[in-house]
Amino acid sequence: MDLPPFHLAFPVDDLSAARRFYGDLLGCAEGRSSEQWVDFDLHGHQIVAHLAPAAVRERATNPVDGDDVPIPHFGLVLQMDAWEKLADRLTQADVEFVIRPTIRFAGQPGEQATMFLLDPAGNALEFKAMADPAKLFARN
Repeated sequence: MDLPPFHLAFPVDDLSAARRFYGDLLGCAEGRSSEQWVDFDLHGHQIVAHLAPAAVRERATNPVDGDDVPIPHFGLVLQMDAWEKLADRLTQADVEFVIRPTIRFAGQPGEQATMFLLDPAGNALEFKAMADPAKLFARN
């Protein structure tokens, strides 16, 4: 299936910190930029960190399978081997996770590996991998 890349713009309060997090830690190539924003390539998707300190706000949470999931959040659904490599890299970098790498919905159609972390501005990201990628949209 050929998916078009998505575009997501989000607020940050420090572009240098965003460059370190998205570029150095997550490995996102940097695209165009100005003094007010930076484009990043997140696995072929365009995410844009906009300098907007007043827009950086506290986040809410919702309970999901025993965890408090930060809302809003964004991220990627990776292949399991790529998820495991990223989880290892982030753990080795002593990243403070909101939800440590774990398996959610074990034994159910939606079984998935998941982890949540915050960028330096407090934006929540989730990276997940499905036990069976064909069941990404399966109903339990």
